[in-house]
Amino acid sequence: MKFRTILLIFAALAVLGCKKSSPDNPTRTEILNENFADAPGSWIVDFADYPTGVETAWGLKGEIRNLPAPLNITDKGLMVSALNSSDDIFMFAKKKVVGLMPNHTYKVSMEIEFASNSQSGLVGVGGAPDAVYLKAGLTSLEPLKALDNIQHYRLNLDKGKNKETGKDIFFIDNIGNGILEPTYKLLTKTASFTGTTNDKGEAWMTVGTDSGYESTTTLYYTKIRVSVEP
Repeated sequence: MKFRTILLIFAALAVLGCKKSSPDNPTRTEILNENFADAPGSWIVDFADYPTGVETAWGLKGEIRNLPAPLNITDKGLMVSALNSSDDIFMFAKKKVVGLMPNHTYKVSMEIEFASNSQSGLVGVGGAPDAVYLKAGLTSLEPLKALDNIQHYRLNLDKGKNKETGKDIFFIDNIGNGILEPTYKLLTKTASFTGTTNDKGEAWMTVGTDSGYESTTTLYYTKIRVSVEP
């Protein structure tokens, strides 16, 4: 059974709620401020770089769930999970942003909080647990997957491979939890890059991970905050 993109619709579907200027920088506008502990928001979860027909066997999942222990299990996060048998799977969440300047390149600043249990500093034949790389981008095109000539789903954007930065999606950091134990910890990562809008002043925010670890990775995104400057 083919994987069906999971639509998480709890607010207005994939549409920006409100924008506000930063008091520290009047030219900076906050375009996203998601806190999944308080409200699920509206994101679309999908996957790329995997062969068709393995969606169930590889456990491709994306949904709002309570956080795992030892974190506060009454809080919620956007859970994404996959078994990376291809040594290359890209699991991502995307959201549409509107009300920006048309055909414009922005400076983007973002902060991502997520829970990871991927141990740091280990090695293995199938890659280390922290050989999973957080990436993000703001693009005029919607991130979409399509089958190639060997029946693998590929993304229509350039995201680079593993910890490489692509033209559209940018490398931020690995997802290691900083310890040797597979214990979930909340991590915060920040990034700056450029992003573009289409002729309607719309753009797509993408947050995802590019995996070099041949096993299961399960993350919980808890907060995503994005600001832009002209």
